[in-house]
Amino acid sequence: MNAWPRTRVAALPALLVAGLALGACATQPDAPEPAGAVSAPASPSAPARAAGPVTDPLVATYDGGLYVIDGKTLQVAADIPLPGFNRVNPAGDDRHVLVSTSTGFRVLDAVSPELKNDEFAAPKPGHVVRHAGKTVLFSDGTGVVTVFDPKDLASGGLPKGESYSSAAPHHGVAIELASGELVTTLGTEEKRVGVLVLDRERKEIARSEKCPGVHGEAAAKDEAVVVGCEDGALLYNGGKIRKISSPDPYGRIGNQSGSEASAIVLGDYKTDPEAELERPERVSLIDTESGSLRLVDLGTSYTFRSLGRGPHGEGLVLGTDGRLHVIDPEKGEVVDHVEIMGEWREPLEWQQPRPALFVRGGTAYVTDPAKRELHAIDIESRKKLGTVALPASPNELSGVIG
Repeated sequence: MNAWPRTRVAALPALLVAGLALGACATQPDAPEPAGAVSAPASPSAPARAAGPVTDPLVATYDGGLYVIDGKTLQVAADIPLPGFNRVNPAGDDRHVLVSTSTGFRVLDAVSPELKNDEFAAPKPGHVVRHAGKTVLFSDGTGVVTVFDPKDLASGGLPKGESYSSAAPHHGVAIELASGELVTTLGTEEKRVGVLVLDRERKEIARSEKCPGVHGEAAAKDEAVVVGCEDGALLYNGGKIRKISSPDPYGRIGNQSGSEASAIVLGDYKTDPEAELERPERVSLIDTESGSLRLVDLGTSYTFRSLGRGPHGEGLVLGTDGRLHVIDPEKGEVVDHVEIMGEWREPLEWQQPRPALFVRGGTAYVTDPAKRELHAIDIESRKKLGTVALPASPNELSGVIG
C-alpha cells in the first residue's frame, strides 16, 4: 500500500462544530460539569424522543438505558430506558442497531428513534457480524447462527433469513461471504478449538481444529477472513485454511478489526495466560496476502473496545494514555496520534464502562465515561471536531452503518 492520499475525507458538517455546545448534557450532582456544556433537564421516567428523524444515529449504552445521538449535532435525540447490561452493534443498514439483551438481539430503529419489540431470540446473544450485504448473529447459549439481509428490517417485523445449528453451544462467531460460504467456529461450552467452512448448501468444505480458544473475526481485502486463537490465528482465503502462529507459545489474538481497503488485519495481542487482567501494549498485524504476523509496540495499553480502521485502511487504537494512535499497516508502525482525553485505566470487570472507539467513514467517535463525554475526531486531518457531555456515563458505543 502506498502512503494514504491526503485528500480530505468529508468531515462532519459545520453544524456539528457550531452546535456542540448546545448538545443535551444534563449532569449528575456528584460530578463536575464539563467545560462548555449546557445543562438540560434530567431525563424523565418515560422515554425522551426526538421531534423528528435522527440523522446518522449513534447509540450509546449507559447503566439503565440507551442514548440515541444525532451523528451531526451530537445532541441526545432519545433516552430509552432499558434495564440490565446491554450491548449494541450496527444491524447493517442505515437506520437500525441491534441491542443485545439477556434474551436476544432486539431491534432498535435509531432513526425514528424507537426500540421495537422485535427480537431475534438468542440465549446469551454473542457476536454480530456484517459482511457482503448479510448480517450474521451467533447465539452462545444455543450455538444457532442466524443469517439475514438487513435491508429486510425496513419491512417491519423480523426478516425470515436462514439458520444453522452448531454441533454444540459455545461462545462463537460466524461470517457469510459473498459466495454464500459460511465460516463459523467449532467448540463447546468447555473448549473452543477452530473453524468450519460450509458452502452455500451448508456442506462442509474445510475445517481446522488448530485454533485453541478461537475468538473473534475480521474480513480483509478480497474477503480474506481471520479468526483469532490463543497461539496466533487462522486465515481462510481461496478455499483453504492456513494457520498463522504467534511468535510466543501463548500469543492470544481475540479481537480484530479489518478493512476492505487493506489486506492487513489489526488485532490485539496478549502473552500472559495467568493474568487476572492483562493490559497489553502491543498489537498484531496479520498480512492475509503473505500470511505473516508482526507486532507493533504502542507504548501504552488498550482494551477490546480500542480497535478500529480508518477510511484508507489505517489502523486506529485508542490507548489508555488518552490518545488515538494511527498505524500504517504496511510499514507496521505508529505514524501519528491524536490527543483526546486524560489517562485512564481499564477496569477488572469487562462489563464496566471504559472509553470506547466507534469509526464510521472518516470520523472516529470516542467516549470518556469518567467525564461523561463524547468526542468526534476527523481521521484524515487528525483534528478533534468537538466534544459534548452526556447525562450519564456511557459504556458501549455504536451506530448505524449502511
